[in-house]
Amino acid sequence: MVSESLGIIEPQFFKFEGDFELESGKILEGFNIIYETYGNLNEKKSNAILICHALSGNHHAAGYSNEEKNKAGWWNELIGPGKAFDTNKFFIVSLNNLGGCHGSTGPSSVNPKTSKIFGKSFPLVTVKDWVKSQNLLRKHLGIDSWHAVSGGSLGGMQALQWAIDFDKHIKKSIVIAAAPKLSAQNIAFNEVARQAIVTDPDFDQGSFHPKRGLGLARMLGHITYLSEEMMKEKFGRDLKKEKYEYGFDVEFEVESYLRYQADTFSDKFNAYTYLLMTKALDYFDPARGFENDLNKALDRTTTDFLILSFSSDWRFAPERSKEIVNALISSKKSVSYAEIKKHAGA
Repeated sequence: MVSESLGIIEPQFFKFEGDFELESGKILEGFNIIYETYGNLNEKKSNAILICHALSGNHHAAGYSNEEKNKAGWWNELIGPGKAFDTNKFFIVSLNNLGGCHGSTGPSSVNPKTSKIFGKSFPLVTVKDWVKSQNLLRKHLGIDSWHAVSGGSLGGMQALQWAIDFDKHIKKSIVIAAAPKLSAQNIAFNEVARQAIVTDPDFDQGSFHPKRGLGLARMLGHITYLSEEMMKEKFGRDLKKEKYEYGFDVEFEVESYLRYQADTFSDKFNAYTYLLMTKALDYFDPARGFENDLNKALDRTTTDFLILSFSSDWRFAPERSKEIVNALISSKKSVSYAEIKKHAGA
């Protein structure tokens, strides 16, 4: 019988004591990473799977938490007994990346150099930095090699980077709805979101939760996450009342939805973290350092790949996933690919 829930999951902490050099050349004097685990590690420690989160995700991927007992983790439908990531067979690890705002060292943490909150001074981090810190967590857990590393969007980029940077410690890479690097249009969306935040007067005064700016950034994000077909089906041009009010308050259902998303997100997420995460997306380019040739970047890996895309995803369209697939085929690597037909967006 498949269990409906993993129950209440207690997070754990990994504390790294030492200097951690970032890709930018800046140094973090140690850090904490919060993570959760699901299932049990076998005696050979060969059944571990790492789950990497997307832009606004965190360590709480499955089950429930003491903070949100009525809200399951963001991948709860996929992680658990009898599910895609079967906890009867595998030991699943999910963490909140450096720069996050859910327990790992980030902008809201105390800078050991100054004994003050990092805030805007927290250094920019990249996907390579995250993978490097995740590798330290792997060592801490005593795992020689991940059975698989998986994630969607920004998480998929981490799964791809793992196969390039730490090939000896990953057997399978599952890259979902990702791209080998962002298009100019995607970078532009991220820049508009960042400008919404940094131009908010409350942000200039040091607020971690500038409601207007962070809310606008979230609204823009949701527009790009949903396909046109999904928005048409979900909202259409439905009005909250029977007729137009000829004003600028909420009248259409889609407006109500976006404002609700803005309000709830801006209350709980950290604006500096949002800036960091979008920049990490912009910087991601695994071919950098390999003569801008993705084939060369993937040439040495022995990892098996599963690449998945969604037909209606226009921000990370199937064509972008196929760029990764084609590079892997050209490099004669083991790869399987599937395009999932759906209309809901990424």
